[in-house]
Amino acid sequence: MAQVEATTERIIAADAETVFDALADYSGTRAKLLPEHFSEYEVREGGDGEGTLVHWKLQATSKRVRDCLLEVSEPTDGQLVEKDRNSSMVTTWTVTPAGEGKSRVVVTTVWNGAGGIGGFFEKTFAPKGLARIHDLVLARLAAEVEAGVGK
Repeated sequence: MAQVEATTERIIAADAETVFDALADYSGTRAKLLPEHFSEYEVREGGDGEGTLVHWKLQATSKRVRDCLLEVSEPTDGQLVEKDRNSSMVTTWTVTPAGEGKSRVVVTTVWNGAGGIGGFFEKTFAPKGLARIHDLVLARLAAEVEAGVGK
């Protein structure tokens, strides 16, 4: 099994603390950021960063739905790690300052891919699809926090 990785990043016109707090707010802001690829969103424990347990279904393609139960940790400042209890998938959100009033958000998801020809197609196409989904989340995050900056 080969490891599959999808990475997306975006510069957002809001300070890193504001952006991180919005991402870590699973009981509020996070649900608003998810595009139509996500369903059955439910916070089961916690709701704010470390110690949160959140569930959703991710429909990456028309045929592939992944049932995710994610444990959230904050191993370092500005970093959220979501480990799926149902698979090898781990998503890491890293928020760092990127100049005056701006931040860089990098989201990376890794998982153990299938073997054989199926694995070849997964490694070839899945990262692009997941990167598009992450880009939608980051665009919504930017709209959410940048709207609040002018208030």
